[in-house]
Amino acid sequence: MVSLSILTYILGYLFWILLFVSMLTPWLSMKSLEQARLRLISLIENKYKHRVITMIHRQEKIGLLGIPIYRYIDIEDSEAIIRAIRSTPPNMPIMLILHTPGGLVLAASQIARSLKMHPGKKVVVVPHYAMSGGTLIALAADEIIMDPNAILGPLDPQLGVSNGVYLPAPSILKAVETKGKDKVEDQTLILADMAEKAINQVKGLVVELIKDKVGEEKAKFIADRLVSGYYTHDYPITVEQIREMGLKVSTEVPLEVYNLMTLYPQARTNRPGIEYLPYPSVPRSAREQRDQS
Repeated sequence: MVSLSILTYILGYLFWILLFVSMLTPWLSMKSLEQARLRLISLIENKYKHRVITMIHRQEKIGLLGIPIYRYIDIEDSEAIIRAIRSTPPNMPIMLILHTPGGLVLAASQIARSLKMHPGKKVVVVPHYAMSGGTLIALAADEIIMDPNAILGPLDPQLGVSNGVYLPAPSILKAVETKGKDKVEDQTLILADMAEKAINQVKGLVVELIKDKVGEEKAKFIADRLVSGYYTHDYPITVEQIREMGLKVSTEVPLEVYNLMTLYPQARTNRPGIEYLPYPSVPRSAREQRDQS
């Protein structure tokens, strides 16, 4: 009986140790990734002489239990980025690395205006995608650098109606115009009024952000193309299409940015959907590809 009691005590003790280790491991892993990111950001700053700010929104495992969450541009992001910009010396260039599906117009517009007001050079780097509010922020930069396969997105405002459903403002206006104002409900007319105001507001902001780079007439054209519903909200706008609109885009993404992105892992699933043998995480330049062909 004594031996059995001791064995039970030892097993219970080991159980609590294993439980504590399993809870602590994700936290330690997260802290290790944070330190690796900070070291690489410091390297990029020293090499390119820019203040580096990142806004990377992915689904990550966080906390002690590894619970995944989805991220988007919110007020906390705008407060943090505005503090970072405010603390940057006026003559120091800023490199903002963006990877985001978008988010709140209020937060994105605050970030864009704050970036625009910085006296030094502003560079936005998009290694994969910067949709919606991310596109708005990119327009505030003096220089946009994108991977050749990276994308931006349309800026048509999305209005919440009910039960978490959002409708594109241009489509609301088109529906009312097609059916006629005298044949729709008052609530729809109110939505149409809000939609028109939202479109005009975002157009005005886009013109404000880019008119010094492309001229006011071209800025109005680009604003209309991005905001007025020419595309669905999730439409991928490529580097070539951005250039066709009249905006300058470089595809020379710093190699260190690709390495940095690997330090923002997605939450793992039980079975990976994509597998391949690992190669260097940075792409070969076009010249290297031509030399080998």
